[in-house]
Amino acid sequence: MRALVVYESMFGNTAAVARAIAEGIQEAMPVDVREVADAPLDVVDQVDLLVAGGPTHALSMSRPRTRAEAFAQGGTSGKVDVGLREWIRRVPAGDHAASLVTFDTKMSRARRWPGSAAKSAAKAGRRHGVSVADAPKSFYVTDTAGPLVDGEIERATAWGRALGALVRTP
Repeated sequence: MRALVVYESMFGNTAAVARAIAEGIQEAMPVDVREVADAPLDVVDQVDLLVAGGPTHALSMSRPRTRAEAFAQGGTSGKVDVGLREWIRRVPAGDHAASLVTFDTKMSRARRWPGSAAKSAAKAGRRHGVSVADAPKSFYVTDTAGPLVDGEIERATAWGRALGALVRTP
């Protein structure tokens, strides 16, 4: 059993959540963590669990325009032209072995808003033939640049632990 956590992050908050999720998964299986620009596309047939996450921009996954806006607001990570949306779009379509789970970061004041990068990513993954193993999960930041709301890292680690157990259970 093997897992891969793929993330997109502009301000470092989503990256911190991705690392925490991986820490939890690592208790059950080996896990690799990759920024989306460096993530392999053929991975969906080489891992048992694929965790993909990114920030919620304009109620969905980021786009080049919203990433450019994030950089204009002080974002220092990631790339304008490559994000989670583009990476998923380039994953070959077909029936894949990996189980997909998705997460996002979003502002805590937007908890009740309907949009979610995680929900959009899960839907895009299903269109490419990857089965979704668990409900999308959101983790919260206090403002655009963060920081994460208190307790979110611990919540992400606990979720990673639960995901590792979910995949190991026949």
